[in-house]
This record gives sequence, C-alpha cells and structure tokens, in this order.
Amino acid sequence: MDRSRSEEFDRFVTARWSALLHLARLLTGGDRHRAEDLLQEALVKLWFAWPRVAGQAPEAYVRRVLARAAARSARRRWWGEHPVDRLPDPPEAADEVAAVDERTRLEAMLALLPARQRAAVVLRYYQDLPERQVAEVLNCPVGTARSLTARGVARLRRLLAEATVEPVK
Repeated sequence: MDRSRSEEFDRFVTARWSALLHLARLLTGGDRHRAEDLLQEALVKLWFAWPRVAGQAPEAYVRRVLARAAARSARRRWWGEHPVDRLPDPPEAADEVAAVDERTRLEAMLALLPARQRAAVVLRYYQDLPERQVAEVLNCPVGTARSLTARGVARLRRLLAEATVEPVK
C-alpha cells in the first residue's frame, strides 16, 4: 500500500476510533476489553480491504465487520467470567451522574439481548441506520432485520421495566 493510502487509513482511524469503539462496546454488551479486541480485528480487515473501500464507505464496511464479528463472538461459550457470591455496592446516585447511570443501566440490559437482536437495535437506534442498511450489515432480509429490531426493543423494554432500582436509605 502506498504512503498516501496509509496516511488516509490513519486519518480515518484517528477520526472514527471513539465512535467505532463505542459501537463495538454496545455490540459486545458493554465489555470494553472484548470491544477493543473486536475493533482491532475489524480494523485489520479494513486495512487489507482499504484499497477497495477507501473511496466508497469504509465506515459502513467496519460496521458490517463489527456486527458479524460480535455475533460470532457471542456464540462462544466462555469468556473468562468468574461468578461472585456478592455483587458490588451500587454507585451513589447524584444529579450529575444520573445520565451516566441510566446509560450504564441501558447498556447492561442491552447485554442481555441475544447478539443479533442487540446488533439490530444498536445499528438501528444508536447508529441511526435505515432498516435496509441494518439488513445489509446483518446479511438478512429487511423483514428479518425489522423483526429482530422490534423483538429486541420489546425485550429491552420488558427488561428495563423488570429492573427495579432500590432507593438509597
């Protein structure tokens, strides 16, 4: 790859890193370490495809790679988690951190969705992609993408309604 293409790639990665990492975090259910691994894998694939996709839509390519890799990754049985007897104390709620708490709660509930539903919801509502692009990224018909999104949102609403927040005493 010549120097100008390499510099183009570097500029793209520098400009889009944080947004792509956040997307990867959402697709992996909030696991930052898995998200970083997933994004690194996607960017390696983009590097090899860069001459082909640089002039077209490199971000769409990375989104597709991320969604597919997240789905494959979710099928693995074990990621090294270790159960504990007692959960950590919840953080103290304060006005300035209410938005962060709500986002964290939402990301935790997103993590409970099946991988394809989670990917459909994230791509549709976080990335604000039209249904057709969600279907292309997930490599499925538009109707399937639509039903995955609808089922994911419905389950997310149920999970959020069931999750009770106990007041601090």
